[in-house]
Amino acid sequence: MSDSSNLPTATKHAEQLVSFVIPAMNEQGSLEKLHAEICRVCNEHGVRREIVFIDDGSTDRTWQVMQSLAQRDTDTAAIRFRRNFGKAAALEAGFAQCKGEIAITMDADLQDDPDEIPRFLNKMDDGFDVVSGWKRVRHDPWHKVLPSRVFNGLVSGMTGVKLHDHNCGYKSYRREIFDEVRLYGERHRFVPVLAAARGWKVTEIEVLHHAREFGQSKYGVSRLLKGFLDLITIYLLTGFSGRPLHLIGGIGMFFFGAGGVGICYLTVRWCVSRLSDSMMDLHLHETAIFYYCILSVLLGAQFLLAGLLAELIVSRSDDRNSVYSIAERLP
Repeated sequence: MSDSSNLPTATKHAEQLVSFVIPAMNEQGSLEKLHAEICRVCNEHGVRREIVFIDDGSTDRTWQVMQSLAQRDTDTAAIRFRRNFGKAAALEAGFAQCKGEIAITMDADLQDDPDEIPRFLNKMDDGFDVVSGWKRVRHDPWHKVLPSRVFNGLVSGMTGVKLHDHNCGYKSYRREIFDEVRLYGERHRFVPVLAAARGWKVTEIEVLHHAREFGQSKYGVSRLLKGFLDLITIYLLTGFSGRPLHLIGGIGMFFFGAGGVGICYLTVRWCVSRLSDSMMDLHLHETAIFYYCILSVLLGAQFLLAGLLAELIVSRSDDRNSVYSIAERLP
């Protein structure tokens, strides 16, 4: 995917420190080569760099390899977790450690091509704050690709952030984004969505994707299910974090209204059946829809109450993360 006509000059990024945040779990076979490739690309294009490796609870020699790289290269750091805490925690630890104005995240298994680094930096120079990789051609099994495409479609449709590959771990960010966006759970894949909700500019570039040579895929059914649950959370946080009653209360009003209309309809039918000799008497306790209407009214009332309680919590809580994001400030 690299295009030599779009590569930066040797001095274009010389004044800018770029941090590479790379979580790894049982990736002992790929770290040496990945480190060498990143250094080669940065040296060729005059990019000041630092590399931060995070060992997320590896059971092989990953940590020993990281130690060796950090000892040989003063611009390389390594962090070791006591156990596996997940990719979001590893990235958060890496972002807290790095000092660069731009942070680039990539997987440690060599499926992400370091030669794409200048293209990420070029796109950042165009005024974007988040650049997400898009693996148009993927060298993964179909049972991983198909659910991922369905998930990407859902995320784009629900959040309005149109990216082809939200799951891609190859991304670049303005470092200050993480002063406003906190990572936990599986939220690392939703950073572009969370950043866009606060006004940061998000785009994507097509990147080359290599077949896996080292390590094993961490992808599974549980990750997909967690992703869908996190998507619901992100939808709430980005659209209704400051006005939860609009969402929860809206659902409550729908159920309350539907149940109320049903009860009114049954009430009219009950009265008419008693006044008309040509109609059989309507016995509400023998009508299943009567119970559905009652359930709908009760459910609607509970949603409305939950929405009001959520509004009370939001209004009374001391949230240090403001709902706005300031781009510039003049004296």
